[in-house]
Amino acid sequence: MTSYGPTTALIVVDVQNDFADPAGGLSVAGGTEVIPVINAEVEAALAAGGRVFYTQDWHPESTPHFKKDGGIWPVHCVADTWGAELHPDLHVAGPVVRKGVNGEDGYSGFTTRDPESGETQLTELSELLEQAGVKRLVVVGLATDYCVLATALDARTRDYPTTVLAAGIRAVDLQPGDGEKALAELRLAGAFVDEG
Repeated sequence: MTSYGPTTALIVVDVQNDFADPAGGLSVAGGTEVIPVINAEVEAALAAGGRVFYTQDWHPESTPHFKKDGGIWPVHCVADTWGAELHPDLHVAGPVVRKGVNGEDGYSGFTTRDPESGETQLTELSELLEQAGVKRLVVVGLATDYCVLATALDARTRDYPTTVLAAGIRAVDLQPGDGEKALAELRLAGAFVDEG
């Protein structure tokens, strides 16, 4: 377990039914295994005076992000559906930042990207962290090779010292080894991958 304090925030990425539950539309192997680990981290962060923030994919029914509309992904995390809900076993103890709301790609908790123009826009996460006086981030959630990767890389471009907890993440692995490649990319970007 990593250390927390009043200026450290735990970022819980997309622990939603469609990713975590085996019946989900884009189920990540072992997705439910991270929930007890994440819940323990939530408790540790709060006990040390830290903050917890959550991200949530929240897509419209049609978006260029989805395979049926020209993208690469099966339909997942459609707004106001069971699949988009945060997993019922997850301890939610902080603000939830929704992403992909207007059909954008919502990989990072910090930014969304228009899948056609490539234009990026900020989510509210940066402002929430600034208002809370956060100086350091710990990142957990789903999935290692997409939303966790993008969120942690964006954190590093904003100069946050960033730790990614290996026990609290799982990969999609569209291609075998994608999860390991993501961890290597994070290390190159200066993030600390806590294998403990």
